[in-house]
Amino acid sequence: MENQVTETTNTDVAVITAGALLNHWQGHRKLSRKVLNAFPENELFGFSIGGMRTYSQLAKEMIGLTSGGLNGIVTGDWSTTPELDYFNPEADIKSKAELLAAWDEVTIQLDTLWPQIPAGRFNEVDKAFGQFENTIIDSILYFIDNEIHHRAQGTVYLRALGIEPPAFWDRW
Repeated sequence: MENQVTETTNTDVAVITAGALLNHWQGHRKLSRKVLNAFPENELFGFSIGGMRTYSQLAKEMIGLTSGGLNGIVTGDWSTTPELDYFNPEADIKSKAELLAAWDEVTIQLDTLWPQIPAGRFNEVDKAFGQFENTIIDSILYFIDNEIHHRAQGTVYLRALGIEPPAFWDRW
């Protein structure tokens, strides 16, 4: 009897479950929260380098993408709760405690909304925030990548302020 070998390429194999992706994202959110918490309050809302936004503005964007993104994926309503103005440092959240509370609220939203995403929805195409059309999984990966990018900016800000940032690998 001849041995038959069925060839499967590694691109044909699923390598991560929806639950594992949620855990991965939540690990990044835990680290991003540590970076946020490391900022002195006055620097959180006032310090920037080279004309970039303050870390409070970047954190509000991360909060908004996660909240609005998951709301949109699950309900079709791409609005953020709490509603935030990413670009106006004087609007809405005015303290570190409020920013951390909003962060924590959105972490709960993520845990609550994620299980409501039907399995087939990940491969559907939608226009996130009415701006860019992509598959849901690609939008989620963008939300995670955006957070990593802004957290890295926060890490640079902390170093510029003489503060040792949390280790980039410390996601748990």
